[in-house]
Amino acid sequence: MSSRIIEVVEYQLAWAADFDSEKLSLQCTLGSCALSIEHIGSTAVVGLAAKPVIDILIEVSSLAALDANQDAMELLGYIASGENGIAGRRYYQKGGNYRTHHIHAFEIGNGNLICHRAFRDYLIAHPEIAAEYGDLKKAAALQCKNDSVLYTTLKNSFIQKHETLALSWHGN
Repeated sequence: MSSRIIEVVEYQLAWAADFDSEKLSLQCTLGSCALSIEHIGSTAVVGLAAKPVIDILIEVSSLAALDANQDAMELLGYIASGENGIAGRRYYQKGGNYRTHHIHAFEIGNGNLICHRAFRDYLIAHPEIAAEYGDLKKAAALQCKNDSVLYTTLKNSFIQKHETLALSWHGN
């Protein structure tokens, strides 16, 4: 059993700077393979309570090119987890049980890129929905007793509903 603690905290101004620093390291490591590197997830939404883990979206020219950089990613502290349940994704974690960063990488043209961006932008544009999501996450963290599967399950219906709304709002 994992000793990972699931904690949702109030928004931290430092998250943006943490992302900027990590983005620079990733750009230097991945070079032209990385077409874009973006801050996504709850830590990218000012005012939104979140687990203090920086989620990063990387659009790559090819997954093979990204995979060729695995040793360099490990030197940055990232552990590769393959697709981790989403076809066409490369997922990385940094920090072990005390996670600091997650990377979600997709090849150019993958629809998951739009979905991640739309959900982030939708929450930024709708602070009342972001606040509702933050309250839900706080309650889920208390209820799940550090069970990450239960934590995710408790958020699922909200995410599915608002992802659909976000994509429509985004124009897709």
